[in-house]
Order: sequence, then C-alpha cells, then structure tokens
Amino acid sequence: MTTSNNDTTAARESVQHTSVSKDGKWRTFHKHAGLMQYIPSGAYFARAKVDGKIKRESLETDVFTTAKIKLPDKLKEFKKPKPTVGTFAEARKLYETDLDNDYTLADKSRKYRKDRLAALLKTWPGLDAMKLEKISETACRAWAKEYAGKFDEQNFNNTLGTLRAVIERGGIGHDSNPARKIKRLGVKPTQLKLPEPEQFDKLVEAIERGAAGQSSWQSKHCADLVRFLAFSGCRISEARNVTWADVDMERGEITVRNAKRSKTSNAHPTRQVPIIPAMRQLLERLKIEQKPSPKDRVCLMGECEKALTAACGVKNGERLKRTKRGKEVLLGIGIERITHHDLRHLFATRCIEAGVDIPTVSRWLGHSDGGALAMRVYGHLRRAHSQTQAQLVTFVAAPLPENAIRLPKQKTA
Repeated sequence: MTTSNNDTTAARESVQHTSVSKDGKWRTFHKHAGLMQYIPSGAYFARAKVDGKIKRESLETDVFTTAKIKLPDKLKEFKKPKPTVGTFAEARKLYETDLDNDYTLADKSRKYRKDRLAALLKTWPGLDAMKLEKISETACRAWAKEYAGKFDEQNFNNTLGTLRAVIERGGIGHDSNPARKIKRLGVKPTQLKLPEPEQFDKLVEAIERGAAGQSSWQSKHCADLVRFLAFSGCRISEARNVTWADVDMERGEITVRNAKRSKTSNAHPTRQVPIIPAMRQLLERLKIEQKPSPKDRVCLMGECEKALTAACGVKNGERLKRTKRGKEVLLGIGIERITHHDLRHLFATRCIEAGVDIPTVSRWLGHSDGGALAMRVYGHLRRAHSQTQAQLVTFVAAPLPENAIRLPKQKTA
C-alpha cells in the first residue's frame, strides 16, 4: 500500500514520541494509547488488556492516519461484553425474575411489562430459541416493521424497550445491543373529544334515566360518579377511595390520595383539590341524601364505563343501537364515547378555559412535574386563549367620542 506525503509527515512526527521493543520489531506510540506498528511490514495493530490478558489485532492498514481513525472502534470492540447466557429464553427468565423481585414496581407496572414480553414472543416466532449473539439488527428491523404496522406507537415503543432490556440482561452491552439500532416511534398527542357544557348536562341526564339499562338506584349513583370525576379531576381509582372525612367544606378542599406515585418517590401521598361551585352543590345534596358517617365513601358506585358508553351513543364514529320491541333504537345523545379518564381531561379543560394557569391545574391533577405534562396535553387551550387575548392589542389610536373637542397643538419654544 502506498502512503501519502501527509501520512509520511505525520508518521515522522509521531516517531519522536514512540518506543521500540528490544527485538526491534514493534513500535508503540505514546500519544495514542493502544496503537502499535509492526516495523518489518509497517502494518498497524491495536493492543489492549482485556480480563487480565493482552489482546492484539491488526487494523488492516499501514497508513498512520487511517490507523488512528480505526483505533477507537477496535479498542471498543475489545471491550464488547460477551453474553453471559446463551439463548433469549435464558435472558428472558432472568429479566422476569428481576421484575418479580423489584419491590419498587407497582403491581400494574409489573403486569404491563410482562404483557409486553408476551406480545414480543407472540409476534416474533422462534425468538426464545435464538442465541443472543445471533440476534442481528436486520432481524430486529424485520420484527419492528411487522409489529409497528399492527399496533399503536406507545405499544410498539414499550415492547421495543422490553426487547432491549432482555438482550442487555443477557450480557449484551448497550452499544452492542442490536435492538438499540431500532428507532422508537413518535407518539402523537391524543386529540381530546370532550362534551360541551350543554352536552355534559344531557349526558348526565341520560345516565340518570338508565341509558345502560341499569336500575334506578345504579343509574342515579353512576350519574353522581360522573359528576364527581368531572368536578374534581380525580382518577377513578382515587375517586373510589374518597371518604366524607376527606371533604372539608369550610376550607373548600377535598383530600385525594395520589394513585400514581412511585414507591421510591418523596412526593406527598395526598393532594388538595379545591371544591368548585358545581362540586359544592353535588356534595351538599349527597350529604342530605346519604346522611353519611366520616368513614363512608362519597361515591357509592365504583365505575360507570358501561353507562357512559350507552349515554354517549357513538363509539369509534359509529352510532350505537339497541333493539327494543322489534325496532332499532338509537342509544345516547349522539356524541363520541368518553371514559373515566376523559372526565379528568374535562375537568382540566374547563379549569384552563376559565383562566386558571396550567401549573396550578397540574397540582390539582396530582402531577409532580411542574406542569410539563399538562402543557403537552392542554397547551393548545392556552394557545387558543392567547390568540383571543392578542385581539385586544392595538396600535391604532382609539377614536374620539362624538362630543369631544380636539384642542389645538401647543407650539414649542
């Protein structure tokens, strides 16, 4: 191989900072740790100590500048960890054991990760039997292409994360993990379709009338649960645990036990949600009707999904129907189906539209990120408010009233 003038100059300069072995065959470079040259042939080598043993491999070049470029990658290759287990199945079992022993994980989180693992095995036949070191980037891309076309972005990203975790649990390093070469999908913000105030009133009335075919007792308490969720922003699991002892009518606050709280978090286990006027009316009525003790729960129903679906009447763009006395009858009031969690979104939306700042709404919802998540979800509402306020800004002089007399301009000295 012919060397260039630039390389010859660089090599000469480097010789000033080198050492030669006693037999005169090897040259080491002080400024480039790990770089060696076999003097008889001029070929360059990488040298490193791995697990107590000296390892040396050719850089397949006799050009000094090329050798410097290749050296870092070769040294990184030396340090590449070998799998500690053989097959994916063996690594998977270690990963599952880690999940079972992780006391900081909530039960739902543990179950969800195992569900992602099951989905991975179902969509990649033969994965369990594969040797970890034989799992290639090409194979990972083939799986990703197939999986991404069938499931939503969040599902894909979490399943990909599980694949990465299992491979690394088997001993493959982060940089060498072929699944790390697969990019995550961008998650599009959920487009909220929430009922307008008059639609919400009709929705609650439909639930009270027994839209889901429930008894009058169940229908009434389902409607009250819908009101409580919409007026408080609570998650359904939080609403179930609110007792009358948590309601302070004088201070105008409800103490809510935070459902989504990491076991290792220092965040307070409860938060204070203000009692808005609509909630106060609801609580005053319920207190008269129930005559509760402090330990009694405020919401007597624990869920209302079926009632919500029937009362809305539209699911995935299709109008729901029911056969009654041989005739098809349209269900609900004709709006897209909403869920328990959508009522939490409804609370936040109404608060922001009323002028409450996003960080405050975020605290009411129990977020601990200072409003970052709420800004991503509800930021469009603040932008709409901003546009409305912008229309109040003007650079045009306001017209004088009809009865005003314009004074002549005073001359300056």
